[in-house]
Amino acid sequence: MRSTRATAAVARLNQRSEGRHYVLVMTGDSQFVLRERLAGGDKDIAAALPLDDFVKLVNATGPQVVPRVTKNDAAFAKQLVRKS
Repeated sequence: MRSTRATAAVARLNQRSEGRHYVLVMTGDSQFVLRERLAGGDKDIAAALPLDDFVKLVNATGPQVVPRVTKNDAAFAKQLVRKS
C-alpha cells in the first residue's frame, strides 16, 4: 500500500507534537493532505501533494528530534576528521 510511508510519517509527527493531533487525508487522485484536528474542525496545513513531497513536508513539520550522541559516537566522529 502506497500510503504506509505517509501514515508512518504522520504517526511520528503526532508523537513529536504534544497536545496537537494531525491526520492524513488521501484524495481521489492519490495525493496526500495533512490536516490538524482542532476543536472547531480540521484545518488544512498544506495543499495536496504527491507521496514523496508529503513525507518531506511532514518530517519538516513540528518539533524535531535531536539525535542522541554517545561518548563513543563523538570520539568516532572526532577520529574521522582529517588532519591538515
